[in-house]
Amino acid sequence: QVQLVESGGGLVQAGGSLRLSCAASGLPFRSTVMGWFRQAPGKEREFVALVSWSGGVTYYEDSVKGRFTISKDNAKNTVYLEMNSLKPEDTAVYYCAAGQSMGQVSGGAPSSWGRGTQVTVSS
Repeated sequence: QVQLVESGGGLVQAGGSLRLSCAASGLPFRSTVMGWFRQAPGKEREFVALVSWSGGVTYYEDSVKGRFTISKDNAKNTVYLEMNSLKPEDTAVYYCAAGQSMGQVSGGAPSSWGRGTQVTVSS
């Protein structure tokens, strides 16, 4: 059974930083593409970032480029999202996702989802 468990969310002031973690189990992590999505109140879930199975390739949604960094530790079965220069519009529930290909994950149809962690950025 695949489990993705997010942690690291919280309340932060604008301009601050947070690091989200997602611990994965029940899947071949070393050969899995991992991603992060977010859903703000009243909005649809949107893609934020993904990292290839090796960790060598990353993609970001335009609004987070240069501020967020996704990384993958295959030894710890964990994917991270380092978020800097946070803005109030980054406020959302952040979800970890896993899939077999970058197209599958970036297209919004990953195989597995975590339950999410709340990030709130105050102005």
